[in-house]
Amino acid sequence: MTREYLLAAAAAALLVVLLEVFVLRTGLFRRPAYWVTMAIVLAFQVPVDGWLTKLDAPIVLYADWAITGLRAPWDIPVEDFLYGFAMVTAVLSLWERRRARGAVDRG
Repeated sequence: MTREYLLAAAAAALLVVLLEVFVLRTGLFRRPAYWVTMAIVLAFQVPVDGWLTKLDAPIVLYADWAITGLRAPWDIPVEDFLYGFAMVTAVLSLWERRRARGAVDRG
């Protein structure tokens, strides 16, 4: 059975890491500010996502065939963490690349 959300979230996370490391090369993963940002994102993601996906009264429902069924704190599907990582990292990488290019263009 295909786990569509898992495959999509894992592919997105892997693609973003490859994009950052081999194409954009902003050095984002070496910056403490990036990891602090990710901690802040998690600090908000866990309570909000946990409330939305709690098994006893879910607001967001996932098809059993689309996810692994693995859930970490407060019933959050692990796929949500992969998706969140990919989304935030992609935006920050592209933002940093744009910022660096803007400095070169103005120089």
